[in-house]
Amino acid sequence: MLRYLYANELPKYPKLADTMFCDRADQFKTRLGWDVTVDAAGHERDEYDDLNPLYVIWENADGTHGGSMRFLPTTGSVMVNDHFSELLGGGPVSSPVIWECTRFCLSRSADAKVAAALMLGGGEIMQGFDIEHFVGVFDARMVRIYRMIGSSPEVLGSSGTGRDSISVGLWHFDKAHQLQVARRAGLSPAISRLWFERAFGTEHRTQLAKVG
Repeated sequence: MLRYLYANELPKYPKLADTMFCDRADQFKTRLGWDVTVDAAGHERDEYDDLNPLYVIWENADGTHGGSMRFLPTTGSVMVNDHFSELLGGGPVSSPVIWECTRFCLSRSADAKVAAALMLGGGEIMQGFDIEHFVGVFDARMVRIYRMIGSSPEVLGSSGTGRDSISVGLWHFDKAHQLQVARRAGLSPAISRLWFERAFGTEHRTQLAKVG
């Protein structure tokens, strides 16, 4: 199932949080060789995890992490402005209706449908919080994954070539995208919405005050 958790809620789910940060270390440090910090607990964390971001997490039946993404409003400090501004061209991205999505992570044992389920969760955030776009940095390997899921971004800028290319993309999510991604995830839009409402209920818009 999908869980929507702010960073300050993670201690309520210690197994889920521990395996998420361990899977991030495995993916970004071990498999991809990124220059990221891994602590003594084997967790990959950065300064943006300290800003109380919202995480969308696929929780396996045993309570462990299957995949996740991290979201922050661009009105505050975000990776795309702090570290990849040269790819934007037109200046920093800062808008209450644009959020940044980072740390797209899948565990080694994740089912092929988990990536699409995470994208479906992102769409719920977009609709539930009246977000118009997500912005994020991605590398060449993700292009095929986004295309397969049916959620390819508009590319704002890129550097490098081939497998070494890095791009900034802008995502929009409408009903047509939702249905396509839901089919890829093997989930009904109704169950997806139920998980979102279980997390936020009718008061979900007030949660915006928690971040940024």
